[in-house]
Amino acid sequence: MPTEIIILIAALIVSWMVFRALVGILKTAVSTAVAVLVIVLILNFFGITPENLIEAIKNLPETVIRLFPEQTETGI
Repeated sequence: MPTEIIILIAALIVSWMVFRALVGILKTAVSTAVAVLVIVLILNFFGITPENLIEAIKNLPETVIRLFPEQTETGI
């Protein structure tokens, strides 16, 4: 009987820890989604469509390389 109680308590503790981790992940995902939505709405106000934003994200490596051309030539 005491072993069953210890296992029950351990199972409850582990379950609580997993639940808290999942809630934390959910909160992070929701806050990120809200932040992206706000950014897209602000950009839409200025006439920038989500398609323009996705295209800019796709071209981000090329843009960064153009910003720092001397580092790419020297191999740094």
